[in-house]
Amino acid sequence: MSFASFARSALLCALVVTPVSLPATVVAATVSKLPTISGKPASGVTLPNLYTFQPVVTQSVVSRIKFTIRNKPDWAQFDTTTGRLSGRPNRAQTYSNIVIYAINWYGYASLPAFSITVSRPVVVSNTAPTISGHPALAINAGATYSFTPTASDAERNALTFSIQGKPAWATFNPASGAMSGTPRAADVGTYAKILISVSDGKASASLPAFTVSVNQISTGNATLDWIPPTENSDGTVLTDLAGYRVHYGSSPDQLTQSVSLANPGLTSYVVDDLSPGTWYFAVTSYTRGGKESGLSGVISTDIL
Repeated sequence: MSFASFARSALLCALVVTPVSLPATVVAATVSKLPTISGKPASGVTLPNLYTFQPVVTQSVVSRIKFTIRNKPDWAQFDTTTGRLSGRPNRAQTYSNIVIYAINWYGYASLPAFSITVSRPVVVSNTAPTISGHPALAINAGATYSFTPTASDAERNALTFSIQGKPAWATFNPASGAMSGTPRAADVGTYAKILISVSDGKASASLPAFTVSVNQISTGNATLDWIPPTENSDGTVLTDLAGYRVHYGSSPDQLTQSVSLANPGLTSYVVDDLSPGTWYFAVTSYTRGGKESGLSGVISTDIL
């Protein structure tokens, strides 16, 4: 090989460059040292309820956090250590553009501006219950009286009934308002100022006061006959008989009515003005000194 050929070969060899791997470029991530603050404050509260909101704060560095607020409502308290906003509103109003900030050594972060609307409480109105009905104003002795009013409540509250001036012969049901009973002959008379009321626990209503007249029906009579007594209960001769008493009623155990007959010579008597039904009778005798015998046997008759 000639010198010239060798020189060209050497030059070509010198121009050959072996590739070398270079290290990759490392880019360091930048970590924010600012705090982050989050939370969703309630947008409204109703008087006189308590309003409260507590934000949540995080940070990537160890740094003291302090809080501050802009446009704080005058009724609220704000804790600069925790960021807590709380208080009890005293009037209805909207408080706008409230901003809470969290601050550390490196800067601050804030929540989006928010508003708090304070509303008046909703007043739930109550409607008084209604009551209606037309009670019978008269009844005959011995007949059954019954009256139940009709009542309702718009809010469907539970209803209770009460009564004033209830006749002694009647009963009353506070759950239904029903007044019922069977007056007897002894109950004949007029019962005034009867007042039935209903209440839903908040309001009440009443029927107009009414009167019930118990009438005696004079449709029958009964004739009683007896044998005059001749001796006392101890067997001695009866010498001072003064008269008799006729006892009668609508029950054998309640002979509540009586008639005195001041004539020892009587042996019968007619009891008038008896209403329809079964009546029971007994006779006693009495002396001039006022001593009265026991009842005779009780008898009954039906008046139709």
